Amino acid sequence: QVQLVESGGGLVQAGGSLRLSCAASGRTFSSYAMGWFRQAPGKEREFVAAIRGGGSITLYADSVKGRFTISRDNANNMVYLQMSTLKPEDTAVYYCASRDGSSRPTGREEGYAYWGQGTQVTVSS
Repeated sequence: QVQLVESGGGLVQAGGSLRLSCAASGRTFSSYAMGWFRQAPGKEREFVAAIRGGGSITLYADSVKGRFTISRDNANNMVYLQMSTLKPEDTAVYYCASRDGSSRPTGREEGYAYWGQGTQVTVSS
């Protein structure tokens, strides 16, 4: 059974940084693309970043490009989201997700089969 567990969320001031982690288990981790999504209060869940199975290709939402960096450590079944220059509008629950059957990253939510429980990120102004 695939399990994804996020950690690293918290409260940070605007302009600050946080690193989110996602621990994966239950499958051959390096074969599949991973993504990060977020959902702010009263809004739909939206794409943040994604990374190819081998880590060679990354995708970012325009709203985070240049501020966030996605990476993965396949040896330890981990994926990370380094967030810098955080803004109050980055406040959301952040979810880690894994594709099933593809190593290609995508920003489409329906392209992901497995999801973590989420971790809260709050950015104060």
